[in-house]
Amino acid sequence: MILAVLKTRIGILILLSALVVSAQESDSGDLNKSGQVTVDGRTASYLIRHLPVNAFPQLPAAVQDALTRRGCLIPQTYEAHQPENVVNASFERHGSSDWAVLCSVDGTVSLLVFFANRGEPMVLAAAPETDRLQAHGATEVLGFNWGIDPASPDAVHLAQLGMSHPPPRLDHDALADSVIDQQTIYRVYTKGAWTVADTRD
Repeated sequence: MILAVLKTRIGILILLSALVVSAQESDSGDLNKSGQVTVDGRTASYLIRHLPVNAFPQLPAAVQDALTRRGCLIPQTYEAHQPENVVNASFERHGSSDWAVLCSVDGTVSLLVFFANRGEPMVLAAAPETDRLQAHGATEVLGFNWGIDPASPDAVHLAQLGMSHPPPRLDHDALADSVIDQQTIYRVYTKGAWTVADTRD
């Protein structure tokens, strides 16, 4: 009788363990979005990988909470080898500690910026995730191509060196907003508003 009870309990424990593993696999699978889109009249498959907000422990608690309330997942570019698209820099002014994040909710990705002295983020751009797909390498599967990085005043200055009349050098960081292997624009906060730095002659 005791042996039968023990076997039953062991069986229940094994079943519960299997259910937990299954749930974890399902959750991690939900972080990836795949499907098909039509490009130039042809059907192509795509895969977009996401990370949860808690994959970025460096985020301040207030920013983590705001992203979690929105239901954000952080999309990763097809060339990502480590967590990306969450960046910290002095976007508001020299010496400030601000955060920029790509936040994906229900298939739409938004570029959010959190200033240290403000509770709610500013939305600088938004687009359907499927508008940010690109072929890469030898694979036929399209990947996510939107990436963000901090850009120092020196980096922006170098991008403007070819101009006949470059603007004055910045005294704080810009936000590099890139389409992988194609184009980078520099978003600059100055005089209470965001603008795009001119890097063309």
